[in-house]
Amino acid sequence: MLGIIGAMDEEVSKLKEAMEEVEITKKASMDFYKGKMSGKDVVVVRSGIGKVNAGMCTQILSDLYAVDAVINTGIAGSLNADIDIGDIVLSTDALQHDMDATGFGYEPGVIPRMETSTFIADEKLRSIAKECCVRVNPDINVFEGRVVSGDQFISDKAVKEKIVESFAGYCTEMEGAAIAQAAYLNKIPFLIIRAISDKADDSATEDYPTFEKKAIEHSVKLVKAIVEEY
Repeated sequence: MLGIIGAMDEEVSKLKEAMEEVEITKKASMDFYKGKMSGKDVVVVRSGIGKVNAGMCTQILSDLYAVDAVINTGIAGSLNADIDIGDIVLSTDALQHDMDATGFGYEPGVIPRMETSTFIADEKLRSIAKECCVRVNPDINVFEGRVVSGDQFISDKAVKEKIVESFAGYCTEMEGAAIAQAAYLNKIPFLIIRAISDKADDSATEDYPTFEKKAIEHSVKLVKAIVEEY
């Protein structure tokens, strides 16, 4: 069974429309939609925004549904000049840019007392996703790279530049690394998919609402294709 997480209603409502034989379970104020998509068993859920919601959601998918893999779909700000608004990033790995224990001598982003702070995405899922994206979204480019997450909407150029310098991420958002960490701890393969809605700089608050709808359309096409192939 494949678990599919989105942060917002807009991201998951179109996926729910593609489902059949749906059973809804409410847990931790989240609605888990279990059913069939393209004949495959899936659970689709809106996690809510931010790392705590995202981590909790992933844990419930593990505990309640014993999912075989987790896909997190959503939108993000670009951290790479080559990645334009509308393009898609598939995670090679994910980390938390706002994890800061430097006062204890740790490097930025390092989670104290964990064996790793950089969580590696599943290569099989990423390979399927790349092939599917090229096929169903020929009008955009697809990139593979690091997703960095924090409980911040990045709309300041100086903050963006600091994140790029410290972590070499391809895009920044607010859930992916928490989902990645929870999946890692439960030994569940995962992939973070991010459609770019803004440049994570001083123009972000203007670009985001304009491009959000198009970004979601690309993500939904991609997730449906992955489910068919997985």
